[in-house]
Amino acid sequence: MDETAARLQALLEEKEVKLFCLVDHSGEAQAAGLEMPPTKLLIFGSPKAGTPVMLAAPSAALDLPLKILIAEAPDKQVSLSWNDPAWLEQRHGFPGDLLANLSAVGMFAEKAAG
Repeated sequence: MDETAARLQALLEEKEVKLFCLVDHSGEAQAAGLEMPPTKLLIFGSPKAGTPVMLAAPSAALDLPLKILIAEAPDKQVSLSWNDPAWLEQRHGFPGDLLANLSAVGMFAEKAAG
């Protein structure tokens, strides 16, 4: 889990993509006296890529910056989840030529998964 998060962070840095926030859901649960399998949400993006999408469809700001959720199951299997850019296009109605601005999310997830 931590290795996957570290790989993703290194990829973002290598590609000069800004990591806006890392939310440690399981750490916050533990701080509240609750148990949760290791779960982290990385929120990242490029204003150069995301701003045109939000200008075309302001509601896209609900889903941008991009996010990848890294979660560890009880059997220690790690999964990565993210919103597919095509789904974001359908949800917010921005022009299809802007899909390329968001397409790196899948590549980041695949490379981080190792």
